[in-house]
Amino acid sequence: MRIGLYPGTFDPITLGHVDIIQRAMALVDRLVIGVAINRDKSPLFDLDERVAMVRTECDEIAAKTGGEILVHAFDNLLIDCARDVGATVIVRGLRAVADFEYEFQMVGMNRALDSSIETVFLMADARRQAIASKLVKEIARLGGDVSRFVTPPVDTALRRRFA
Repeated sequence: MRIGLYPGTFDPITLGHVDIIQRAMALVDRLVIGVAINRDKSPLFDLDERVAMVRTECDEIAAKTGGEILVHAFDNLLIDCARDVGATVIVRGLRAVADFEYEFQMVGMNRALDSSIETVFLMADARRQAIASKLVKEIARLGGDVSRFVTPPVDTALRRRFA
């Protein structure tokens, strides 16, 4: 069984993330969405809220694709999380050249820690390349419409948070 891990903070999950998840499903038998506990980022939504949002989105994707998607919170090294869930592939989404530079460094470090785990990069769909959770939160905080960047349940959660 090919198991992939798609890690991130998902604060909140966006249509860009959903696009990567849908396309990653074609590459693996089981996709684990690793929701990171990143204390450095001061997330808008707490871990339980982020896990619930990701689970809601992934349940729909799994139902449509017939694939298996699990949601797993983690606060250890990415490579250790991959081992914990049995992943042999780490899926990363790329939006721009700046993403690649950071991800290139991460791949090198992860390969030094465990060369048996590969990293696969998926380019964000052209319509989704500008979407970043940080920008979505800023637009929502300032009262802007983020419905083009997130699903309706996430849009609702953002509106409630900033009401």
